[in-house]
Amino acid sequence: MKTAMTSSQLAIDGGTPVRREPFQGWPLWDEREEQALLRALRSGQWGTGGEETELFEQAYAQAVGTRYALAVSTGTHALEAALRAVGVSYGDEVIVPPYTFVATVSAVLLVGGIPVFADIDPETYCIDPALVEAAITPRTKVIMPVHLAGYASDMDALMEIARRHGLKLIEDACQAHDGQWRGHTVGSIGDMGCFSFQSSKNINAGEGGAIITNDPELFERAWSFKNCGRTRVGGLWYQHDVIGDNYRMTQFQAAILRVQLSRKEEWAERRAANGAYLSQGLRAIGGLIPQRADARVTRHGFHFMLTRYQPEAFGGWPRERFIAALAAEGIPASRGYIPLYRTGAVRDTERTLRQALGLAAATPPHCPVTERAADAEAVWLAGQSVLLGTRKDIDDILEAVAKIRAAV
Repeated sequence: MKTAMTSSQLAIDGGTPVRREPFQGWPLWDEREEQALLRALRSGQWGTGGEETELFEQAYAQAVGTRYALAVSTGTHALEAALRAVGVSYGDEVIVPPYTFVATVSAVLLVGGIPVFADIDPETYCIDPALVEAAITPRTKVIMPVHLAGYASDMDALMEIARRHGLKLIEDACQAHDGQWRGHTVGSIGDMGCFSFQSSKNINAGEGGAIITNDPELFERAWSFKNCGRTRVGGLWYQHDVIGDNYRMTQFQAAILRVQLSRKEEWAERRAANGAYLSQGLRAIGGLIPQRADARVTRHGFHFMLTRYQPEAFGGWPRERFIAALAAEGIPASRGYIPLYRTGAVRDTERTLRQALGLAAATPPHCPVTERAADAEAVWLAGQSVLLGTRKDIDDILEAVAKIRAAV
């Protein structure tokens, strides 16, 4: 770690910032994506029926180590189709963390399910297995952990809970491309796993998603929901056996993703190396604590660097002032999510659904770790594209943190 300071005065107070140049941009692409798009364009098969999607599905299943992969239009649609495939319907409960992107919960509500919030682990911000088990009721159908920021949830504990209670487990791995638990790709461990290829993700096509599974029956159900309720084997084009939707991926997206897959492992290794270096440096400085090191997380997917802010290490500064000071030094950072149960759309939709189903009003969730993370503690820095940069990029982040700590 570089320790020399560019200036002892903080940039927020008029000093010289640690960094002036931008970090690694995103997306990364070259003539291979361009040629892939031209190939899809010239094929004349832009939507349904093109081979780009089928070839991507085959390549993706092989890359993640599952029997099946299903390309869909978004990560949100992946979650919806997976929930419907395992049979979630009106009034069924799905246990989810409250500290995640809204799609985790909106997917549950959009298929008529009831989200039940289990608080997060204070050192990882992933769902706490002990609280998952406490949240199970006779209405529970699914456990849906989120591999937050690319860090794997405790899949040993969660799979055992699901097995013991006869529940399905769907992994929300939308932020966790190339994350691994005990050497297995996250998303491939539960009954189904869902990924996103939205613009910010570690591999991307602007939009897009995928479902992976080893279960042929779940694959067929998800395929049907993706394809307007059709039956894949033996069904007629205008035969609709279930009420489905159109969640299909275009050939243009699939063509880009086939190229992105060729870079996936190289990018994952670079992010993992830079992420480990940044984590080690932050722990040495103190005051910003990365997600807990766990030997079972054999590779962190590093969608971003998620840390816990300790104000006592920075002169009692509130988190917002620390983030502003980082930004002044040229290091972008964010406070992250708010609890989803405090989101108006989630709260109001759940209330309406419960009323329509004749269910009792929801008991306000008790999630003190989530509240602390959202209101005072979580600091996001070094998004996945930054972690594809140089060692100097990471050193600049560490220098800025150390500079602030030394000045307060």
